[in-house]
Amino acid sequence: MIALLVLLCLILLVIVVIQIGRISEVAGMIRGEEDIERDSNYWNSRLGLVFMVLFLLASVGSAIYYKNYMLGYGPHEAASIHGLAMDQLFNMTLFFTGIVFIITQIILFWFAYKYRGVKGQRALHISHDNKLEVIWTAIPAVVMAILVVFGLNTWNEIMQDIDPDGDHIEIEMTAYQFGWIARYPGADGVFGARDYQQITGRNPLGQVWEDPANHDDMHTNEIVLPVNRQVKFRLTARDVLHSFFLPHFRVKMDCVPGTPTFFVFTPTKTTEEYRRELSKYAEYQVREDPNDPTSPMLWETFNYELACAELCGTGHFSMRMIVRVVEEAEYKAWLENQSSYYLTSIRNTDFDPFKGMEIEIDELSEASEGGDEEEETDLSDYDELEAEAEGSGSLSEVNTNID
Repeated sequence: MIALLVLLCLILLVIVVIQIGRISEVAGMIRGEEDIERDSNYWNSRLGLVFMVLFLLASVGSAIYYKNYMLGYGPHEAASIHGLAMDQLFNMTLFFTGIVFIITQIILFWFAYKYRGVKGQRALHISHDNKLEVIWTAIPAVVMAILVVFGLNTWNEIMQDIDPDGDHIEIEMTAYQFGWIARYPGADGVFGARDYQQITGRNPLGQVWEDPANHDDMHTNEIVLPVNRQVKFRLTARDVLHSFFLPHFRVKMDCVPGTPTFFVFTPTKTTEEYRRELSKYAEYQVREDPNDPTSPMLWETFNYELACAELCGTGHFSMRMIVRVVEEAEYKAWLENQSSYYLTSIRNTDFDPFKGMEIEIDELSEASEGGDEEEETDLSDYDELEAEAEGSGSLSEVNTNID
């Protein structure tokens, strides 16, 4: 019924528009086309100036009003070291483009008013003006050169790899339709080999279980990062193009199937610190559920999040993952509570190439469960197993880790 009513309204609207057009034609025949054209030019040129003023006021006013939500000001300043440089570049670009936007809109509507059609006035034909052409070519070229230079400097500062000897962590993120798989390396600090031909429902990353480096790798349902510590994300996609986007940290990088990429950054605010910053703003001093007076305040429910910034299919909207930034001690405690994917999902199943065999990861697991004191892990057996696997050829040309 609603669809029928909407259809009828559209039909009536079309009929009204047609009738108005016919009335205009009849009026034109009565009053003369020249009079109508003169009146149209008169009113359109003046109404254009009114629209220009309202439009510019609305543009500037809405930018100021929504700056905390849309432009990264107020509580949503960058929560990473490199993010400050990104924000400065954004401010510079916004400054120049904002000036150009306002000037061009004023000129556009002013020309429409000044050079409107007037009875008895003929249009001028100017083939070219060398001075004007030099001005409108040189000024944009200089501005663009400034933006490009600053952009390249910022890019070169941001897109640097980690120092192998530095204190950092590495996390591998694999995008797929429609979700993310986060993999942390285990105690050995090494990601195991992967082979896309081995991807199954039980092995979503195609990990090569003959590689002992895979045995302590962990899959997690959230991303937890230590504050003030450099993080390298290794990025890849399992099917189509995705985009790894952490808006609060000014991190964005495409995840390309078959072409590993990476991004390095350092978070500077824990989730709790960011929430305290939000609590200073009136727009976050409201209940999460306006209809429930017992619900938490909006700032209390804030979380960093990972989103996909590439339209990757019908389920694109669901590609979100919680990101928590915590103190170093809390990060280590969380990491110790994570389980190896191999031990929890593969070990001693039909998918395990070491089924029924005693391997090093079993001893490490038993020591962890027994509450033994932490000691340096002996990876000599890992090396022997890896050498045997390499000798059999099972690891050749399957390691897709990012160097």
